[in-house]
Amino acid sequence: QTLSSESTVSVSVLRCVNVSAFPRKQSRGTPRLASDSDIQGTKDAVIQDLERKLRFKEERMSNGQQRLTYEEKMARRLLGADNAATVLNTQQQDEEPRSRSRDSGDENESIQERHFRPHFLQAPGDLIVQEGKLCRMDCKVSGLPTPDLIWQLNGQTIRPDSAHKMLVRENGVHSLVIEPVSSRDAGIYTCIASNRAGQNSFNLELIVAEIHKAPSFIEKLQNTAVAEGNPVRLECRVSAVPYPKIFWKKENESFTHNTDRISMHQDNCGYLCMIIQPAMKEDAGWYTVSAKNDAGIVSSTARLDVHRPNVKGKITQPNTPKPKKVRPSTSRYAALTERGLDVKAAFFPDSSPLQPGGLVESDDL
Repeated sequence: QTLSSESTVSVSVLRCVNVSAFPRKQSRGTPRLASDSDIQGTKDAVIQDLERKLRFKEERMSNGQQRLTYEEKMARRLLGADNAATVLNTQQQDEEPRSRSRDSGDENESIQERHFRPHFLQAPGDLIVQEGKLCRMDCKVSGLPTPDLIWQLNGQTIRPDSAHKMLVRENGVHSLVIEPVSSRDAGIYTCIASNRAGQNSFNLELIVAEIHKAPSFIEKLQNTAVAEGNPVRLECRVSAVPYPKIFWKKENESFTHNTDRISMHQDNCGYLCMIIQPAMKEDAGWYTVSAKNDAGIVSSTARLDVHRPNVKGKITQPNTPKPKKVRPSTSRYAALTERGLDVKAAFFPDSSPLQPGGLVESDDL
């Protein structure tokens, strides 16, 4: 098959040979046709010359350059370098548009095959997370080229910060991590994946549950005394989540609102106080403050004493028993006892001896 193909190429190439390439014998007389031997000799000389040039060409192109193909070698051998180059360039120009169009078609087909719209293989559902805890939203998406992901909260793009982080693991799972979760993180989250082929998305709702912590007193009410007419403050500090409701009462009487003299105050840090201005005698008594939320209730009680105002720089003290006075007695038996004679023991042997000293009397008698 190789010999037949070579002969076929040789015959087809010979048809394209320029007759002028073979020299003609000039004669002074009548022209004669060239003999077969002349033609064969001229052909052999041309072939030998082509082979010599071809060997030189091969040696020169073998130094890092592309070698000639078998078809180029045969064309150069039969047609010559110039004619062979002309024929080969013409064929390449004819075939080039076909190859380009075929290649461009394949390229378009390959590009079309390599573009896939994003598709979520894994997506989370609605979440309920306790405030202050960690929240993690994981999803997995496929697509060509690799899609880009963005996260949104209520339509606003989430930017990475100390509490919000976007992670991508080696297995292709994308994660949005929120730590710690606050009430501001509650809402509708949207994850959007996009590439050149299109985009896809999913939504979820995050509900942030408040931590329920029963109230407890950091500082309790303290017993207080105040002079009548002066202001007084009953204060304490409470901690609770959520913030508790506060109730004040005096013994069995509840304070529902502020009055001209009595006002109740509180702040967001748990500080509570009751101000009485001015304090009056009837304000004395036991005061109780209570803090209540869904987790529990706690109370603290203290006493308020209201005394008379200062007189000459001294505070009037509450009534105290008067000291008893002792005065010497003129009793005869007491005088004998002081001298060492126990008169009572002489009459009542079983009784305890009378201690020496005077009789005790009260001024009230």
